[in-house]
Amino acid sequence: MSDHPATRRTVLQSAAVASVACLGLSACGGPKPMPETDLGSPEQVPVGGAKVFPEQRVIVAQPAKGSFKAFSARCTHQGCVVGGNVDSHGVVTCPCHGSRFNTATGAVVQGPADAPLDTVPVRVRGGKLIAGGAQG
Repeated sequence: MSDHPATRRTVLQSAAVASVACLGLSACGGPKPMPETDLGSPEQVPVGGAKVFPEQRVIVAQPAKGSFKAFSARCTHQGCVVGGNVDSHGVVTCPCHGSRFNTATGAVVQGPADAPLDTVPVRVRGGKLIAGGAQG
């Protein structure tokens, strides 16, 4: 133990090292599993298009009839929920800083976000579209 009090520089350097170390650990804020959520009828999602479910914070795409993909609607820049409208190019926009994401792939179309949207398990069960829970 040192007899010298911590300086502002020492505290900031320690915080930076801890932040970098935390990047590889999901326990430090990585994507968390989404609880299983009933989104209603699969017919809400257009074939060849997508729908944003803002309250559930999920985007569901249906690239081909009966085939679904889902992504978190939380922007990977600062966590805002992306806009509720999918444009004619299959892109949604974050209202906070303007990041744009492809709804079929989750890929960033325009930053400042530099990471794709997190994938979410999705399936049809009992005539309902179910997002989250365990992949299966």
